[in-house]
Amino acid sequence: MEKVVKIMEKEEAEAEVEMWKYIFGFVEMAVVKCGIELGIADVIESHAGPITLSSLSSSLGCSPSGLYRIMRFLVNRRIFKEVATSQGDTGYQQTPLSRRLMTRSENGMAALLLLESSPVMLAPWHGLSARLLGKGNATFDAAHGQDVWGYAASHPAHSKLINDAMACDARMAVSAIVNGCPEVFDGVSTLVDVGGGDGTALRTLIKARPLIRGINFDLPHVVSSAPKCNGVEYASGDMFDTVPKADAAFLMWVLHDWGDEECIQILEKCRQAIPGDKGKVIIVEAVIQENEKEGDHNNLKDVGLMLDMVMMAHTTTGKERTLKEWDYVLKKAGFNRYTMKPIRAVKSVIEAYP
Repeated sequence: MEKVVKIMEKEEAEAEVEMWKYIFGFVEMAVVKCGIELGIADVIESHAGPITLSSLSSSLGCSPSGLYRIMRFLVNRRIFKEVATSQGDTGYQQTPLSRRLMTRSENGMAALLLLESSPVMLAPWHGLSARLLGKGNATFDAAHGQDVWGYAASHPAHSKLINDAMACDARMAVSAIVNGCPEVFDGVSTLVDVGGGDGTALRTLIKARPLIRGINFDLPHVVSSAPKCNGVEYASGDMFDTVPKADAAFLMWVLHDWGDEECIQILEKCRQAIPGDKGKVIIVEAVIQENEKEGDHNNLKDVGLMLDMVMMAHTTTGKERTLKEWDYVLKKAGFNRYTMKPIRAVKSVIEAYP
């Protein structure tokens, strides 16, 4: 009995600590955002060796006392590291995690955090319960009077946040595909990136596979601001109406924005755009794992489930899907065969054939 009581007391103590983490869960995002906006990781990276608080605050142009408290928090979260300088003072050093916060890095993820932590994207979260109770419109619409795409079209600064975040993800995901399953692009001469944003995915791919001719296809206001690149043609339009013809259609983080009926419609347009005998659609999306064994813990599944909540807050019908749910939309859209390949990312690669 005494052992049971001790276990219960331990669980209660752990629950209290865990609850405090939820209460102040926003703090981590806010402080990391502050670090990105100040450019802390960029300054430390450019410094030869560990940098002292005095030098860091001078480089950033901010108060040493306030910066010390920010750095103490980030060091405690193992984002930065404290080490001794050659003079024996305490200095700050980068970690693999802090390098992800750099704004000028191929592997940086700062743009994703700046998007998701923006006031525009945070506001809809306050209406999540109202949406579930049927007391209003989709949460983004309720907060801003239009959906996320309409808002981006009429607010260029927010559109740039979205484009920068998608470009950040595209660099990582395409590199993961090229390194993890390059055979996906074998035999593909022309590739249309449907909803390709500013073209980062195609530019990254063509560096690795220069014989592919890319067509970056997105809404007019997105394509108009995209940087030009040899080997990439830009086309504007609506994927619900038509998709430019190519050997293969590429959709990355597009279908999760939409419900099943919209996904089927988009996929049907993609099927019409590719050759019936050798064409395929390459889908890069999260696949939520089911039927995990007891004791299994998949960190990428955690990210996938968080993304699903993001879809609930920021879209009207979007969601992350299980393989069974992907099977449903693919077959309804006329794709009779598909394969699924995991990559070193939260997303997987689905190759679908008519």
